[in-house]
Amino acid sequence: MENLVLYGKTIAFLATDGVEQIELTAPWSAIKNAGGTVKLVSPKIEGTIRGVHHDVPGDEFIVDVLASDAISEEYDALVLPGGVFSPDALRMNAESVQFVRSFFDAHKPVAAICHGPWLLIEAGVIDGRKLTSWPSLRTDIVNAGGTWVDEACVCDDGLITSRCPDDLPKFCETAIKEFAKGVPAVQPVLSDAAQGI
Repeated sequence: MENLVLYGKTIAFLATDGVEQIELTAPWSAIKNAGGTVKLVSPKIEGTIRGVHHDVPGDEFIVDVLASDAISEEYDALVLPGGVFSPDALRMNAESVQFVRSFFDAHKPVAAICHGPWLLIEAGVIDGRKLTSWPSLRTDIVNAGGTWVDEACVCDDGLITSRCPDDLPKFCETAIKEFAKGVPAVQPVLSDAAQGI
């Protein structure tokens, strides 16, 4: 039986039509197997999104929460699957971009793979960060102030990134480890006695 290191944690996945299916389903399954609760967030109001296998239509997935209703306080971490179509559409959606930015404002871990870092660029959160992506995003990342490296998985202070589906095993393993660390949602309030007053 796998160690349920994510028990009690809820992880948001932000995606829309055209998400690379394996980059949604592999982390989703890994997080559930580690005891986490997963929720699909999307700006698509019809209630489902469709994955792709590169450019071939894939399966439909039920949306749990609309991007307009999603707030980062309800989640412990965020996953941004790739594919070309989903991240490209999401970076044009102000509510999705703000949702991403709010995780960084709260210092919560975020994992992005393939073209997922397009959303990080749009959210203005990669200046001074080290990350990787699908190689075609390299110039975009550098222009946004990030340092791009060609590695299977990069972890920079709670930001986990990978290049492509081949990197999914390392991506999932690293994301689960970082999500398990997390950050305290609320700092404990010490009594006067505990503070030595």
